Amino acid sequence: MKNTNFIYTLLCMAIFTANAQQKPSIKTDALKEVLITSTRIDLPFKENSRTINIITSADIKNSAAITVSDLLQQVAGVDIRRRGTGGSQADLFIRGGGFDQTLLLIDGIKMDDAQTGHHTMNAALPLEVIERIEIIKGPAARVFGQNAFTGAINIVTKSRLDSAVSASIETGSFGQLNGSVTVGSKLENSTHILHAGKMTSQGYRNNSDYDNSNYFLKSIFNKKDQPIEMIATFFEKKFGAENFYTTNPTYNEYEETQNSILAFTTKFQTQKFKIQPRVYWKRNQDIFLLKRFEPNFFRNFHISNKIGAEANVSHTSKLGVTGFGIDISKVYLRSNNLGNRNRFMSTLFLEHRFQLLDTRLDITPGVAVTYYSDFKFNAFPGLDIGFDVTNHLKVYGNIGFTYRIPTYTDLYYSDPRSIGNSDLEPEEAFAQEIGIKYNTQKISASLSVFNRDAKNLIDYIRPNAVEEIFTASNIAEVNTKGLEFDAAYNFKWNNFNQTLAFGYAYLDDNILDQNEELSRYSLNTLKHQYTTRLSTKLFKNINQNIVYKYAERTTGQTYNVWDASIVIRLAALELSLTASNIFNADYIESGFTPMPPSNVLFGLRYKFI
Repeated sequence: MKNTNFIYTLLCMAIFTANAQQKPSIKTDALKEVLITSTRIDLPFKENSRTINIITSADIKNSAAITVSDLLQQVAGVDIRRRGTGGSQADLFIRGGGFDQTLLLIDGIKMDDAQTGHHTMNAALPLEVIERIEIIKGPAARVFGQNAFTGAINIVTKSRLDSAVSASIETGSFGQLNGSVTVGSKLENSTHILHAGKMTSQGYRNNSDYDNSNYFLKSIFNKKDQPIEMIATFFEKKFGAENFYTTNPTYNEYEETQNSILAFTTKFQTQKFKIQPRVYWKRNQDIFLLKRFEPNFFRNFHISNKIGAEANVSHTSKLGVTGFGIDISKVYLRSNNLGNRNRFMSTLFLEHRFQLLDTRLDITPGVAVTYYSDFKFNAFPGLDIGFDVTNHLKVYGNIGFTYRIPTYTDLYYSDPRSIGNSDLEPEEAFAQEIGIKYNTQKISASLSVFNRDAKNLIDYIRPNAVEEIFTASNIAEVNTKGLEFDAAYNFKWNNFNQTLAFGYAYLDDNILDQNEELSRYSLNTLKHQYTTRLSTKLFKNINQNIVYKYAERTTGQTYNVWDASIVIRLAALELSLTASNIFNADYIESGFTPMPPSNVLFGLRYKFI
């Protein structure tokens, strides 16, 4: 720990001394101009009547984060529960919901997995290809479908890179060695972005090593006539899963996952109509060994495929903007534990945005109607209302019904200590929210309070303390209420732009009253969460970032984590140093897996063209 602090301090002092005379300025991004594109009705950030957080490309550079999982932990109201480093496995929660209740999208393509929500973050992209991340909190089923029970996260990829090649290499604690190459190509009638990367580590404790590969390709063809966008990804992760699911130290659990998508999208647009059709294929593969060195002892092997087509349309008239769409898909699962399954799904979306009082008042009712071959028809109506008090101040509110059908793991999984339940009912909830947000070039702030009344939530429980087998069950009604506050202040010091951002989230639910000692998954939500990020630029081409995270969980566990980074840019060369968990906090985010002690990562990136 002392060595980590000494190295970081020494490097900072050397850089500050060497650059004390350089003082250019850089224009700050105007968040209010960001267009939210994950819905059928495209709206600038400031006009949206929901609680939305935007992580811009500038925020990503100043985040001291290595992966998307690390990045999302800095957003109040978002709970990322990791079981190690390098993004090997992490579960995504919003506003106290479960990992099956949050939908991840890549450029609007739904990444839900019929096997289990444990695989959601397997689809997360490398930071190098991300333009921004849109975080939509609260019930979003009427906009995205059933998996957006408590919210949705849309990762928007970069649309183009000027013809260039950049390469990076990183090394640090626990034998970490990462490398990547990113290529941008701008041709006469097409553009292409290609990224290939690898992240490896010997592990920070027994059986926590990993070898993760990621490949990304985005191409836009036929730019001059009718552009067609293609996105293709392939991510493979191989990692020691020590005590991810058990407390037995002799098992040496192990897991391998693969996740890939292939999608083609185009857009037809006139003055009044915008039509965006898409076809896509998503594949996930999961191999789990209870004993790494005895593969025949207990092995789970699952392959899921989802093939779909969708079309989203918006129409502008004197009455406002109408958005409607259809999403049709078929899921196939092949598993030695869950059996061979398939499901047909179709969803119809409809919403309309009215603007009244000289466009100061907006009212957007909407509904999604979904059909599942095994759970029949369901509807999710909702309503958003917003009022512009001034050009910078907006009050808003929304209500909506939301819904989630059980995963195949919920329905059919079986091992010596767990068993699914084919009689499970879908989860349902009715949520309400009111909020206020203020945005200027210097200050952005938002405050929201929310309430969610849910029933039939799914958890694995035991009937009594003697019984060892956990059974998937619909637990009683659960009420969740909370408050969130986010703010950022952009200011100049020494003629350079600086940013101080912080967020706080409070959550209260009665989940502990349901079955505290006998429940497996529903416990341990974040009761208090506080995050702060200070991004400073004191000298030319040098950025410093400090991130502080505080968490108090409903089970009583509290922890404070400090991360920091420094980035030096010298023409085509970029040097970085990232220090994580600087003060060596001892904490657990999920299950029985302790998080890494203090560690550092040195990086070098070079742009060749």
